[in-house]
Order: sequence, then structure tokens, then C-alpha cells
Amino acid sequence: MTDLLELRAIGRDLVRRDGAAKVRGTATYAFETPVEHPAYVHPVQATVARGRVTAMDTAAAEALDGVLAVLTVFRTERLADTEDAELAVLQSDEVAFRGQLVGAVIAESSELARQAADSIRVTYTEEEHDSELVVDHPGLYKPEKVNPSHDPDTAEGDVAAAMAVADVVIEQTYSTAMYHNNPLEPHASTALWTPSAEVPLTLWDSTQGVHPDRAAVAKVFGLEEDQVRVVCPYVGGGFGSKGTPHANVMLAVMAARALPGRPVKLALTRQQMFFLAGYRTPTIQRMQVAAGRNGRLTAIAIDVVEQTSKIKEFAEQTGIPTRMMYASPSRRTTHRLVALDVPVPSWMRAPGECPGMFGPEVALDELAEELDMDPMELRIRNEPEVDPETGKPWSSRHLVECLREGAERFGWADRPPARHRDGDWLVGTGVASSVYPTMRMADSTARVRFEGGRYVAEIGAADLGTGTWTTLPQIAADALDVPVEEVEVRIGDTRYPIASVAGGSSGMNTWGSAVVEAAQTFREKFGRHPADGDAAESGVDQAATDDDHAAYAFGAQFAEVRVHADTGEVRVPRLYGVFAAGRIINPRTARSQLIGGMTMGLSMALHENSVWDPRIGQVANHDLAEYHISVNADVGDLQAHWLDEHDPYVNAMGTKGIGEIGIVGTAAAVVNAVHRATGVRVRKLPVTLDKLLPGLP
Repeated sequence: MTDLLELRAIGRDLVRRDGAAKVRGTATYAFETPVEHPAYVHPVQATVARGRVTAMDTAAAEALDGVLAVLTVFRTERLADTEDAELAVLQSDEVAFRGQLVGAVIAESSELARQAADSIRVTYTEEEHDSELVVDHPGLYKPEKVNPSHDPDTAEGDVAAAMAVADVVIEQTYSTAMYHNNPLEPHASTALWTPSAEVPLTLWDSTQGVHPDRAAVAKVFGLEEDQVRVVCPYVGGGFGSKGTPHANVMLAVMAARALPGRPVKLALTRQQMFFLAGYRTPTIQRMQVAAGRNGRLTAIAIDVVEQTSKIKEFAEQTGIPTRMMYASPSRRTTHRLVALDVPVPSWMRAPGECPGMFGPEVALDELAEELDMDPMELRIRNEPEVDPETGKPWSSRHLVECLREGAERFGWADRPPARHRDGDWLVGTGVASSVYPTMRMADSTARVRFEGGRYVAEIGAADLGTGTWTTLPQIAADALDVPVEEVEVRIGDTRYPIASVAGGSSGMNTWGSAVVEAAQTFREKFGRHPADGDAAESGVDQAATDDDHAAYAFGAQFAEVRVHADTGEVRVPRLYGVFAAGRIINPRTARSQLIGGMTMGLSMALHENSVWDPRIGQVANHDLAEYHISVNADVGDLQAHWLDEHDPYVNAMGTKGIGEIGIVGTAAAVVNAVHRATGVRVRKLPVTLDKLLPGLP
């Protein structure tokens, strides 16, 4: 007799349902939407960092055969809502940052649109700009909130007093660079404005949330939400940058409204994405850590300085992990911003936790060295019994188990001594912890129907490469108690019930709960033998579920690093991660997400750096030729593992989210390994040759 557990879908290593379409090139992305006789849009961007547009000579562009329309700050529609200055496209002659949109050309081909845009002559009154982040900037201020709604500062106990009497004290400043998301699919849209239609605006957009996208567009253009349809079946990567619409989306809609009845297409170039698609702010983190000789922390503090744009505030929650990660009677966290003449920063994979765990995890490594203590043991000794920030019990916390499991897999007990040399290579190992909150978005609704002998789950969710096309059917199948082969899903369209954005590792937690509720409602109404067309809808207010526990995913990262003694070349033969992230829906897609995050963390450690030129106010290396990311040669053995964790408090499935925790802690583990290999402590990312060579033996 077949074991009933073998029939359960959750936990099975199923092949991605969207894989074949993507490999064969039949998966349709936003710019590839098949529409009749499309026109193409190319932006015109400001070439000064601050000032005003005084004139725009469009004669040469308009004289080109095939140019359909030219939009400028002087000649375009007035938007209904300009509260969000980033989205108030072409509404003012003021220039707030280099690369800001000041115009656009709509033409019969993308090549012609680009040629025409390049021919437009823009005259400016240029003003002095301020675009350089420094720790003592006179314009530093305290934001009201940090993303998404945290208090900027917290304090408990007396950090200064604890530092004054501690046996060991670490006081250092750590910095992370400016980073830009570079998904393989650029930010792109196809838009069609048909005023006489029941739904006048159809927008095929590369977005992490069709419903939030629709809400933003409707607000800016003064439309009712049911007048807008947003479609997005596939996303070629987003990593947060497509979690909220940027100026390019509004420009695409403006272009469509300028050409009623004619679909228009807009895809940002790789270079344009460095100005218009958001980025992770650089951070400066002043760390203070105090401990007794036994390794128990007596104080920990992080004071963060970041940048934002003068036209729109975004405050990354960099100090948040320090509030809850380790036990200490005294702690302090502060966030300070400086508003500069720069583009608007935004979400990037694991906002807050990713940069915010770099300073603390390297500081703990420095503390362990001062104490002559195993850095893994130091972390274990400071394990808190309850959440230090709220005092709530953990829904589940298995960081210590992750550290011990990772140490066994990695061979931590047999690691080589510090400054070990293997021929021309210096060898070192490092460890760091990972954490990410278990997010639960406000609401989502799902519909389950019986159609043609199959069950169909409909929800306006997104699959930005995370596996939603595959994992949602697994959840629905188990909730309906049927084989997964009898279930299909329909996602990525505002015609389906409302779904929250795919962000904060919250998507499956929220959408899956809605699907479970809808499936249960369906069974209650129609039983085991539904008729064709039977349907039931239900939603889950995930934000109103368990509030009595602190819910987080945890992990441990282990890195082996080899540094060439003569050249400073860095290689990572091994990078292992072990995570406790609740119930794993699909091991195949889970491993992909965790390894992907770890790879981005490796890039953060060794390569990624949006090099800012404050003289002209722009990223100098704004393309993939010079914005370097990790490649296969950078890492040999890359492994992601997880514990079999059961958490009854987080949601209907027991999931915690895995899209972001993989990146957290990786850079610190690599930097700690570099120090053990070379004796050089890199406190400002990335690890580059100029930082290593002066200290090499």
C-alpha cells in the first residue's frame, strides 16, 4: 500500500513548471508582449546633477521620418497626483539628479526613438550639487521611520557605562558600498491606452506585484483601479528593484496616453537602470561592542549613516538586526540620513538585514580574536532566550543548530590555523550568522475553482524566478487533498484576486495562506465531488495572525578563502550555508533561492561597488562591463542546506521565506576568512587588491 505521505505535494522536489517555457523562449516577458504595430519609447535624461531645464530643442528629432511624438518637461500631460516626486515624471523643469527624466521620444522603432532622443538639445541653468556621503555631513538628520515602519533609534541600558568597564571593547567603523540591482530582464513595459474601452489602460509590466503596480499607476493618472489592468506572468529577476514602480513605468503610460489606441514599448537600457531603477544606499556603520572575558556581551551598539534623495526619502533599516540578534543588557541603534542630489534609493535583496549584519558580524569576529575564542562559540554564548527587542518568545529559533550543523559539514573543528600557507596561497576560514524576519503582508485573496476536471487556483501573485508557478500548486494540492498533477495556478494578472507584493520573503507566506483558506472554503461548500464551474474565494489577513511570538529565519555561513600571497587574488574554494527557515515547500526551488542569495553575498564581498563620482553626480561604472559580479571561478564548492524546522505560529504552511536570508551574512563570513588568511581586516567592502596587498607577508 502506498504511504499516504508520498502523495503529499509539499516537500517534494518537483521540476519547475515554468522551466521548459523559459528554456525554449516561449515565456512572454513584458517587452515581448505580442501586440499589433507597437511604437517604441526612448527616454531623454538630464546631463546635470542639479539645476533647471531652460530650453529643449526638439526640431531635429521631430524632423525624422517615423517619429510619432516628443514629450518634454514643457510639453506633456499634467498628472493627477504628484505627491510621489519620483513618479511625477516630466512635471517640472527642476533637475534633482543626473539621469532624471526630462523628455522622451516615441517612434516607429526602438532604434529611431533612440536616435531622435539623442538629437534633442537640452539647455540648463546648472546649480552647485551635493552628492557625496560622508560620516560628518552637516545635513545629517534623524528620519521619522526606517523601512518599512521601524523607529529610527532604540536604546536599552547604558552602552557608554558598559564600554567604560568592559574587559574587552571593539570600536570600529564598517562600510558597505552602493549596490545596484541588475536583473537579467531590464525594467520594461508595454502599455496600451484605449479611452473608449471598459478597461482603458492595459499595462504589461515587469513587476513584483501587479496589484500594487496598478494602485500606483491609477493614483498618478487619476484613474479608478478597475480602469487599469496590469499583466505580468513572468519576471526575469527583480531582487526588490521591481517591488515598487519607478519613473519608467509612468513614462510608458504617459507615452501610451499620448498615442491612444497604439501600444507602446519601453525597456530601460542597462545604463539607464543605474539612474532610474533604485539602488541600495551605501552605509557607514559605527560599531561598539563590549564583553567580559567569558565572551558574554555587556553592550552592543550600531550608529548608521546613509544617504537618501532630496526628492524622496528612503531609509534603509540597517540597524535593525542589532536590536534582536544577540543577548546583551545594553544596546543602542541609531539611523541618520543625509539628503543628496542623487537618484532615489530603494529595496535591494534583504534590505536592512543584508548591510546591517556586515558590521556586527565582523565586529564579533574581531571580539573573538581579542578574547582568543572560537568565533562560533562566541555567537553561541550570546544566544538570547527571548527576543531582546520585544521580550517575546521566539516562534522558533535554531541559530545554534545551524552553526553546529554547518560546522560539522564544513569541517570547522579541523580548520587550518590563522595565516596558514599552502604554497603561494594564504588560507583562512570564516563564519557569520544570518537572520531575516518572517514577513506577513496585510492581505491577499485566492479563488479556487473546478474546471474541466481539474482544480485551478487563481491569485494575482508574481513569480520573479522564485518558483511560485510550482510551489503554489503544491500548497493547493495538499490543502485540497488531491495529487499535485490535478492542480494548476493562474497568477500575474490583476484580473485575479488581489495579492501582496513579492517582497520581504513574504510572498509564499501570504499567498499560500490565502490559497489554503480558499481551498478549505471550497471543500466546505462543494465537498469531494464538485461540479464543473464550482468556485470559492477566501482571503487571509496575514498581518493579524500570531502577534505573540518573534518570528525569524536564521542561518549560518561558512567560507574558506585563499588569497595569493604575491598578487592578492582572492578565491573562495568553499562557501556553505545552513538555514532554519521553516517548512520547505520544494527543495529544488529552495536550494536555487538560497544559493542565489549566497552568490549575491559573495559578489558583495569581492566585487560589487557602484563607484560614485561626486564631481558629476553619477555612477561611473554603470554597465555590466565594469560593474563586476561573481562568476564561477570565484567559488568552487557552493552548498545550501537547511534544518527540518517546524514552526506552528508563522502561517498555515509553516513557511518562513527563503528568498533573502541567503545573502545575509555571506559577505561577513568571507571578510572574516580573509582576515584569518592574511591578517588584514577589511572593514570597507568590497575586498579589493589595494586593501590586501599592503598587509600581505
